[in-house]
Amino acid sequence: MNLLAPRNTWYPLTWSRNVTRTLSRHRILGMDLVVYRSEAGRAIALDDACPHRLAPLSMGKLRGDAIECGYHGMTFGPEGRCVRIPGQPVIPPNARVPSYPLHEKMGLVWIWPGEAALADPSLIYDLPQHGEPGWHAAEGDALRIETNYLNLADNLCDPAHVSFVHLSTLGNSASEEIPVEHSFGERGVLVWRWIKSAPPIPLFAKYGNFQGHVDRWHYYDYIAPCIAVIDFGSADAGIIADPADRGAGLRIFACHFITPVDDNICIDHWLHVRNFALDDADVDQRLHADFRIAFNEDKEILERIEQVARARPNAKTIRLAIDAAPQRMRRIVERMVASEAEARASA
Repeated sequence: MNLLAPRNTWYPLTWSRNVTRTLSRHRILGMDLVVYRSEAGRAIALDDACPHRLAPLSMGKLRGDAIECGYHGMTFGPEGRCVRIPGQPVIPPNARVPSYPLHEKMGLVWIWPGEAALADPSLIYDLPQHGEPGWHAAEGDALRIETNYLNLADNLCDPAHVSFVHLSTLGNSASEEIPVEHSFGERGVLVWRWIKSAPPIPLFAKYGNFQGHVDRWHYYDYIAPCIAVIDFGSADAGIIADPADRGAGLRIFACHFITPVDDNICIDHWLHVRNFALDDADVDQRLHADFRIAFNEDKEILERIEQVARARPNAKTIRLAIDAAPQRMRRIVERMVASEAEARASA
């Protein structure tokens, strides 16, 4: 596997709602894991292979907080150490499986696949509006996309595609000629544009009850390697003089937390946070339906691109001005991977 992905960082593994007292199998960075909750409610992740014959532990049984292998009964505690071998009183010290730090935040279970001593939960991304008064958060889906996770990250650093891919939901032709602006940081990129005095996009025409033209915005905030938060919204034309005041309009944060499954598959865990219809479960479901349409449009085009790229391994592509942010995104990830390699070499 040649997946370009740093290890000393937090990745979304699955929704917290999916981790129960039933053993479940998850794959991330090419690693197969067995995941479950302890009797006290703590999420636990172990390598999903018994070191005896490599039987998947996810095929076994929970015995308290330990997993009994379904092949010969070797039993492993939540830290990965073998605590029982049927018929054998002596347990070898190497009878253990790797365990991984987990932490729960924003409705997700996050995993640190690198050096456990470096796993600081304060480093997990936090959206200030999530859980704050005046905002409502609604968990969405986990969309499997058959492409490398960096290809999805490309898409999520790119406001320009919205004018062509998402005309039924998130875009319209008024934005086609509006250039994008960007800024770059050590761990991320920010790409944005404002469309002034234009018809509202279909989504905000539905929920905003606008009577005329609007000013609208897209801010694409990417944090390496796997997080993209899109701040977008609309307000009646002319009422927002300062971009910092965009909370005066209808505003949504569409959060994408990407799980790199392996070289060719990723999972987009998405949720949204909004400043309108705060107690309306019907709006939750209607917005989810709209987002499913939009994100499946991304899925379709990314998977088609993947198919063409595999069929044309020597094809050359060209770069446009809109590619500056995706290119910088990839360089940030490359630097993170190189830095880890240098640290291992020096150690």
